[in-house]
Amino acid sequence: MVAAASRGIGRACARALAAEGCRVSICGRDRAALDEVGAELAQIADVSSAESLAAWHTETLRALGPVDILVTSTGGPPVARFLDLDEEKWRAGIESTLMNVVRMGKLVAPGMRERRWGRILHLTSYVAKQPEEELTISSTLRAGISALTKTMASQLGPDGITVNAVLMGHVLTGRQEHLADIRSKERGITREEYFAQVGATLPLRRLGRPEEIGDVVAFLASERASYVTGTSLQVDGGIIRATL
Repeated sequence: MVAAASRGIGRACARALAAEGCRVSICGRDRAALDEVGAELAQIADVSSAESLAAWHTETLRALGPVDILVTSTGGPPVARFLDLDEEKWRAGIESTLMNVVRMGKLVAPGMRERRWGRILHLTSYVAKQPEEELTISSTLRAGISALTKTMASQLGPDGITVNAVLMGHVLTGRQEHLADIRSKERGITREEYFAQVGATLPLRRLGRPEEIGDVVAFLASERASYVTGTSLQVDGGIIRATL
């Protein structure tokens, strides 16, 4: 199961897993975009809705059987600095960015425990380790997801389940374009100039491609990564400069 896979990084993960032979179930809110992915099961679902996630899980079990791999993925929460955020925006961010991860994990973990094998992968962001001013909600919740990853890995490891997070840097997606529009407006430059500036600050001197995230996810979901768990793996082009 790959959440929010109608486009961008979620889509790249779904395709990478399918290329490895997985039967893939995806969800998203855009039917036309979902159909373009070519997954065996594509269902309309809102990841911020517990009922919607439960319905997707039920349909996946019916159509494809037990879930061995879960990839949690969401859009970004509201973008603003701390004093510009009201409680409604915080609640919306918590529902869309944190609680969906909790809910999806609770849906699939019991079955994985019974079969004593599973892979749970959380797609998050480098702001878990290196916060950004206007990404106040995201920075807060992504750090929490890294802690949740450690906790889940500890509790589910004895049952043969690995749990890891992928901390993504600047990847060319719709979310990145949205952030670029906000930041370029603040700086009085064009979107293209903003992307050029961002690329120049990275050790690899470029933004990432969704497929580069998908390949890492496919590895972590494989038997080859059987001794990797509780890790928040940076796939960020070197943007995180800390050593820990």
